[in-house]
Amino acid sequence: MSYTPQVDDYVKWEHNHFVDEGWVYFKCPDYITIEVGTKDKPDALVNMHKKTHILVVCHSQYWDDLEYINNRRNSDDEYKSQEHRYRDP
Repeated sequence: MSYTPQVDDYVKWEHNHFVDEGWVYFKCPDYITIEVGTKDKPDALVNMHKKTHILVVCHSQYWDDLEYINNRRNSDDEYKSQEHRYRDP
């Protein structure tokens, strides 16, 4: 079965003896980024963005290797959802 990831899907990707899992943060035709972690920014750096995001790039030829777990598109928490920021081209 072919899977096409969407922003705000939670996915698991097993590749090269590694397992990465997290939220799809950004999508374009060639790749997605998977948010595998965040950390708070020091107070001096906090402006509009409060977190540093740790992202892994997954190119489109590997999307069939992704396992869909869940999504947060119906979440009321606007901070967590990236859907309003990035749309499919």
